[in-house]
Amino acid sequence: MTTAVGAASTAVPSDRRVALFQSFGGLKSSSSVPLARQLNGLSLSSSSSASSSSSSSSSVVRAVSTPIKPETAAEPKRSKVEIIKEQSNFIRYPLNEELLTDAPNINETATQIIKFHGSYQQYNRDERGTRSYSFMLRTKNPFGKVPNQLYLVMDELADQFGIGTLRLTTRQTFQLHGVLKKDLKTVMSTIIRNMGSTLGACGDLNRNVLAPAAPYARKDYKFAQETAENIAALLTPQSGFYFDMWVDGEKITTDEPAEVVKARNDNSHGTNFPDSPEPIYGTQFLPRKFKIAVTVPTDNSVDIFTNDIGVVVISNEEGEPQGFNLYVGGGMGRTHRLETTFARMSEPLGYVPKEDILYAIKAIVVTQRENGRRDDRKYSRMKYLVSSWGIEKFRSVVEQYYGKKFEPIRELPEWEFKSYLGWQKQGDGGWFCGLHVDNGRIGGNMKKTLREIIGKYNLNVCLTPNQNIILCDIRNAWKRPITKALAQGGFLEPKHVDTLNITAMACPALPLCPLAITEAERGIPDILKRTRAVFDKVGLKYNESLVIRVTGCPNGCARPYMAELGLVGDGPNSYQIWLGGTPNQTSIARTFMNKVKVQDLEKVFEPLFYYWKRKRQSKESFGDFTNRVGFEKLQEWVDKWDGVVKAPARYNLKLFADKETYEAMEELAELQDKSAHQLAIEVVRNFVAAQQNGKAE
Repeated sequence: MTTAVGAASTAVPSDRRVALFQSFGGLKSSSSVPLARQLNGLSLSSSSSASSSSSSSSSVVRAVSTPIKPETAAEPKRSKVEIIKEQSNFIRYPLNEELLTDAPNINETATQIIKFHGSYQQYNRDERGTRSYSFMLRTKNPFGKVPNQLYLVMDELADQFGIGTLRLTTRQTFQLHGVLKKDLKTVMSTIIRNMGSTLGACGDLNRNVLAPAAPYARKDYKFAQETAENIAALLTPQSGFYFDMWVDGEKITTDEPAEVVKARNDNSHGTNFPDSPEPIYGTQFLPRKFKIAVTVPTDNSVDIFTNDIGVVVISNEEGEPQGFNLYVGGGMGRTHRLETTFARMSEPLGYVPKEDILYAIKAIVVTQRENGRRDDRKYSRMKYLVSSWGIEKFRSVVEQYYGKKFEPIRELPEWEFKSYLGWQKQGDGGWFCGLHVDNGRIGGNMKKTLREIIGKYNLNVCLTPNQNIILCDIRNAWKRPITKALAQGGFLEPKHVDTLNITAMACPALPLCPLAITEAERGIPDILKRTRAVFDKVGLKYNESLVIRVTGCPNGCARPYMAELGLVGDGPNSYQIWLGGTPNQTSIARTFMNKVKVQDLEKVFEPLFYYWKRKRQSKESFGDFTNRVGFEKLQEWVDKWDGVVKAPARYNLKLFADKETYEAMEELAELQDKSAHQLAIEVVRNFVAAQQNGKAE
């Protein structure tokens, strides 16, 4: 049973009573009290009572946690969304009624419920006067896998019912914008009947499970992708609300692996709600959204440390997968000027053998379900539970639900960011081609070209966490005609894509996102061009790069807090600047400056890039440089910046005869915030001037 947790504590009340409608027989005490609940002094009793729902046609489940002394203690505080969920008849009401009205929008309660179905209600914030409502639909594609049939259907739906473009997200899914309420059922049912789903793409449950998108024929990559699919299946809602709403109750699903069904139904450690339509989620689902990523060692294309759970395949020397490292407690969302909210990297939990992965994942999810805060949604992500408890206590509670101790984490090699761009061999005789898509927005001639190629060659595709797309399973004979068609469609070869663009990301933000404070997707092209111009101005070479990510609000959908340079909207045409992430996404950034107007970005960029060029160590990344130098020195440079110092005319003079003299001059120059060359020129110039004035000493 989920427990509402007060603001001051994550403790669980020791007596919990469940009031249910007679039509529902779930949430009964299991035959034996779960180990985790024994250890927490919990007992579960159930009683039934009749109550009336605001919907006369549907039964509503009410789940209430009650303290030891109900006659004196108040019911724990819960957020409005928690009450909406419990009264929704497992995510049906009042959406089922709102969809039948002639209004172009749905009410506030239904907007919370439709998220679980994979949709957000939006309106165009550029327009003034009457709001033009529409809906954004987000698909759910474990490891970004998109079958040929589904891609072609999504392309067609974008034209017929959307705004004519497809958006690739940072979680390997599609977003379809501009769908009208009257068309929702048509679009949803079409996606479902063509091998797709939007179930759980939004809402307080497990979101899309990430994994490397590259279709390598390697055992570890295939195992990571298979694991992502199994985890996604394990944590998919079971109560049928999605199919009831969009395909009139017809359950259109593929067969699940036996191990997934077994793990979901297993209640040997008190993880499940017996006899409930939702054995893992119950009536309340999770306190907040939940994100999981799976990968293999070295491949950090998935931003592994930004997830609630990070899963890393561990293989033996022969390349056979043996188990998994688990990391917990990552998350990007925060609130401006509220220091109790924060972005956070996950930390090691332990190692599990491969046959136990689904049970371990379920144990972690249940720990969050039972103990995550439900009173204030700002603090409901699992990262706050891990942070407040500490990893040792968190591990101990998870182990109770897992039924075993975690083994020590296995050592890993260094992480790398992998883009998968260009032509690469899959290892099975086929090829794949990774295509760069600026900001993940597919439209115009690019969209037409992709449809023609994918349709003609019957290709499957994969979407990457960096908002790009991979064409898979290409035969050798198709390479030349596909390459020609891509070039004609405007796709650039990786060598012709600006290195800044390859790693850049932005969220959609304005005009449709209701949370956006300022621009992101529409603003980043100009920001990248201006950044490149500053690079040129301070003397950085064209192949130099850094990771830039832009979001329109602090929720961090484009993961700006792991960027070397993150821009986070904090006002109209204004950004908070974050520095200190690393190119391989293994270090979290920190706030450097607030309220920097978009037109003033060069005033910050120029001194930072100028001194990075002149004072960095060999091959030192921008993020590492900012961390080494420190924010105090960086701020001093920004405050004192008078513009780029023009290089003196070069007369091909060799100023240093030996290495020792040069190194000594460089140390002296460092004290004066100058380069060794600048200081040497000044010394020579002063000496010459002194000689001319007859003042040589």
